[in-house]
Amino acid sequence: MTGRQTRITDNLDLLLQVLTPQLRAALELRPDLDQLLEVVLDLGRRPEARFPNEVLALDEAFIERETLRYVTERVGSFGKDNRAGIERTLHRISAIRNRQGEIIGLTCRVGRAVIGTVDIVRDVIESGHSILLLGRPGVGKTTLLREAARVLADELRKRVVVVDTSNEIAGDGDIPHPGIGAARRMQVPVPALQHAVMIEAVENHMPEVVVIDEIGTEAEAMAARTIAERGVQLIATAHGNTLDNLLQNPTLCDLVGGIQAVTLSDEEARRRGTQKTVLERKAPPTFDVLIEIQDKDRLAVHRDVATVVDRYLRGVVPRPELRARTVGGDVEISSPPSEPAQSWAPEGPFAGRSGRQIVRIFPYAVSQNRLERAIRELRVPAYIVGSFGEADMVLTLKSQEKRQPKRLRDAAMRGMPVHVLRSNTVAQIQQFLRGVFGVPEEQAEHEAALTEVEEAIAQVFESTRSVELSPQNSYIRRLQHQLVQRYGLPSESQGEDPHRRVVIYPK
Repeated sequence: MTGRQTRITDNLDLLLQVLTPQLRAALELRPDLDQLLEVVLDLGRRPEARFPNEVLALDEAFIERETLRYVTERVGSFGKDNRAGIERTLHRISAIRNRQGEIIGLTCRVGRAVIGTVDIVRDVIESGHSILLLGRPGVGKTTLLREAARVLADELRKRVVVVDTSNEIAGDGDIPHPGIGAARRMQVPVPALQHAVMIEAVENHMPEVVVIDEIGTEAEAMAARTIAERGVQLIATAHGNTLDNLLQNPTLCDLVGGIQAVTLSDEEARRRGTQKTVLERKAPPTFDVLIEIQDKDRLAVHRDVATVVDRYLRGVVPRPELRARTVGGDVEISSPPSEPAQSWAPEGPFAGRSGRQIVRIFPYAVSQNRLERAIRELRVPAYIVGSFGEADMVLTLKSQEKRQPKRLRDAAMRGMPVHVLRSNTVAQIQQFLRGVFGVPEEQAEHEAALTEVEEAIAQVFESTRSVELSPQNSYIRRLQHQLVQRYGLPSESQGEDPHRRVVIYPK
């Protein structure tokens, strides 16, 4: 598949104009200015410029209130989400306020329209199917949305409406950024009304396509289903990195059909070879296709979401179509094998056994809840079974190995691998799973921290009470704060290192 060379436009000069002359001059000396990500101005601290691999102090002098006023007077008005912009650009200025509502910090983030990014999934977008984009913050979901809106409106001549909650898709001001082409843009007065504007877009303006950034609440998920049922193509992003994330999010799993527990008859359970209580998809999915954006040049496409979810709930690991953009701009597509049962085998000590997609583990004296949590946080293809006969391996404790109960002796005599943990803790179980599946420790900790945030966010929405996360380093805390911000919830870091942690608050 041949792609096109991407082209980036950012109107960076307009962002520099809102900064003080001293800060602007310091930035203009940088040879890699086109790589600038954001400028951070916090009262009483040195100004910082953040690049992909470097944080640069722009001045030895500390930021004063006059500097913050200088910048805020030159940007648009701040909304209730504490965000402002520069008219007809994609740059975003986010404010931090004190208890009296005064601005004491600014994050001036560079917004870029990247033309050509849609080519990697252009055929999927042109198919008319509703598409859900997933990926970590900053990976390019909004950029792809913007480009999709332009292509559908300008090249396919479709009636496209963009529901732009924080003006991130089409920029600040009343005139949309040229990056969305001829698509029309509806602004949202406050984030809590996004679902209402979604419905208004369909009822009042007869679109063929609706583009939405960041579906994050149950009301928005219901609005998306209503739109899809009216035959309108939806292209949207949601909170979460993978399909697995989405299915475990009680607020948003309806986007892919939802999950319900079903009790089978004895005969049906025997026929399926499963337990009597199984998980099944509750309804047709809102979106036909799900795309996981792994980075700006690599993504995974799950076609026919209904079938993918059904197979996932039966224990079959999803095998998406993988797409990657080469250095030359071409797109390489790796289709999933026709027989998925022979397509995956784990690395590490369990490699080369049966070639199964999922490793079946029987926990003997090991906490099932802790094992389930470890599997979920590491996102490894494994699940728990209730008997030795169904298992590929047994997981037990050192205390049990010393006792040598009959069931463990029988398992060993049948040649079944028996793995021993020193203690019955989540950390020990995760260490074991990392070895089995070849998961790097740094990646595992990163994934576990983000999974904890998603679960905590759902808990905050359900209980309207604050939730405290586990202590993390500054880099992980920053990612956690970014993810919480996407859901429109406030958060702060508390405590001193190494026990400093993020606390998430209800609205």
